[in-house]
Amino acid sequence: MVAYGLDYTRCRWILPLMLGIAVIFGLIALAGKGWLESETLPYQHQASLWESCTKFNDEPEWTCNSLMDYAWGRAAAATFLVGYIILVICFALAIIAFAIDTLRFNFIRGIGGLLFVAAVFSIMALVIYPVKFTNEIDMEGVNMFSWAYGFAWTTTIMEIGLGFFFCCLPNYEDEILGNVKPTYFYTSP
Repeated sequence: MVAYGLDYTRCRWILPLMLGIAVIFGLIALAGKGWLESETLPYQHQASLWESCTKFNDEPEWTCNSLMDYAWGRAAAATFLVGYIILVICFALAIIAFAIDTLRFNFIRGIGGLLFVAAVFSIMALVIYPVKFTNEIDMEGVNMFSWAYGFAWTTTIMEIGLGFFFCCLPNYEDEILGNVKPTYFYTSP
C-alpha cells in the first residue's frame, strides 16, 4: 500500500474496508445467540450476550433468562457495546478521512488511538463474560464457546491490528505524498 501511495485508487480504501468488515463482525457478535453452548442429552444450553436459554429434548420451546438481571451481564454487554459504538465512529471517521483529497495524517493517528480504546472495552467484555458466566450459571456437560464469541474476538483483534496501521501510517507521510526522492537499489558502475 505504501509503495503505490494512498492516491492509488485500489489501495486507498483498504483500511476503511477492513473497518467495515470489523463493524459487520461486531454486529454479528452482538446479535448472535451462540456465545456459549453446552449439550448433554437430554439437556441443551445456549447463551448469547443478552440471555441464557435451556431446553430439554422433550420440550419444544427454549426457556430463556435475561443476563441483564446480573451486574456482570450488564457490565459485559455495556463494555462490548461501548467498544462497538467507538468502532462505528472510527469507521465513519475513516470514510471521511480517506474521502478528503488532502489526507489528514494526524486525523488518521487519532482514529488509531480510538481503535485501541475500542479494543480495551471489547477485551474487558470478552473477559468478564466467560469468567462470571461459568461461575454463576450452572450448565450441564462441557461448555463450548461458539461462533458468536469467535466473531467478537475477531472484531477485537481487527481493532488492535487496524489501530497499529492507523497509528503507523502517518510515519510514511512523505513517501505516500511523493515528497521523497525514490531510492534505487541498482546503481551503475
